[in-house]
Amino acid sequence: MASISRPPFPRVILLVLDGAGCGELPDAAAYGDAGSNTLGHVAERVTLRTPHLERLGLQTVLNPGANTNVTVEGARGRMAEVSPGKDSVTGHWEMMGLRLTAPFSTFPGGFPAALIEEFERRIGRRTLGNTVASGTAIIEDLGAEHIATGRPIVYTSADSVFQIAAHEDVIPVEELYRLCRVAFELVAPLRIARVIARPFVGSPGSFMRTANRHDFAVSAPGPTLLDLLTAAGVPVVAIGKINDLFAGRGIGCALPTASDAEGMTRVLETMADVERGLIAANLVDFDTVYGHRNDVAGYARNLEMFDERLGDLLSRLAAGDLLVITADHGNDPTTPSTDHSREYVPLLLAGAGVRRNVDLGTRETFADLGQTLARNFGVGPLPTGVSFLEEIVVDHS
Repeated sequence: MASISRPPFPRVILLVLDGAGCGELPDAAAYGDAGSNTLGHVAERVTLRTPHLERLGLQTVLNPGANTNVTVEGARGRMAEVSPGKDSVTGHWEMMGLRLTAPFSTFPGGFPAALIEEFERRIGRRTLGNTVASGTAIIEDLGAEHIATGRPIVYTSADSVFQIAAHEDVIPVEELYRLCRVAFELVAPLRIARVIARPFVGSPGSFMRTANRHDFAVSAPGPTLLDLLTAAGVPVVAIGKINDLFAGRGIGCALPTASDAEGMTRVLETMADVERGLIAANLVDFDTVYGHRNDVAGYARNLEMFDERLGDLLSRLAAGDLLVITADHGNDPTTPSTDHSREYVPLLLAGAGVRRNVDLGTRETFADLGQTLARNFGVGPLPTGVSFLEEIVVDHS
């Protein structure tokens, strides 16, 4: 493969819609996710107004093979996840070229008693919970007792997470982060992907989680696209929780967000200031606010909000920009489960330099995207993934 002296796309804007899967993977049943189709099922339940996503080919991705004569303004396809798991860390790592061969540990029966006892000893407090639970449900169930006793609430989910919830007036945010750092050190040998601080406010019956969430993630076991870009002097801006998922590695500037609307605002502001490199944003509300709560109507509203902001973003793309819209896993709000789902993810690409109506088909791994971006910026190659850069670049010869 010949080297690329100048990037076909000097600036890439990558938008990851957290939990926006587009159909069950062949091994979904092994994860309890047979029949899951996040975006497809939301579209069946709600008449969506998403003209910009449709322009970019979303409907052709949701109905592969059924829209072969539809012309779209860019390239589109879908990607399969080959790493075991269905969590954000695994999905983002694979997207950036790092494929896992063994899954992170999960604890469907709660954490071992000895682990909790040692955690309590180290922080000097007893805890509540130690169960598998929805984050919003467990603070309603145990929030009043937490306020009365000062005990932090410990829980997990179907994902590899050790979560600690605490009222901000009972355990201040910085103290909660300290508890999480203690837990992170303690659980490291167990291959748990993340320790998550889940602060909340309010009173019984009206508790609300705040934007002060913080993820303490394990460091990637090998180099990712972000590492290679940073080493090569290519700017990397991470918006939302991406900085947490990569433990800050390979990231030049990290911008936290409190909502997907703020995330899109941050993207637009960054585009005005950063002329080259990678601008990567994770829009987490699809997952945490709507998917995990089985809120179909809310999910649809958020998708329409995103589409409206997408129209603004499309109008601001520079001639050399590449826009990529994808996801890290599914979280189907129409199923009884409130957990992530093992699904394909959409792959929508746009920009003046992107060939129109390119069908990229089904990519065998999320890493094809990372390999494509590595090829574009002249770094790598990454250890896995197949580049599709030449398939999408407009031929000016």
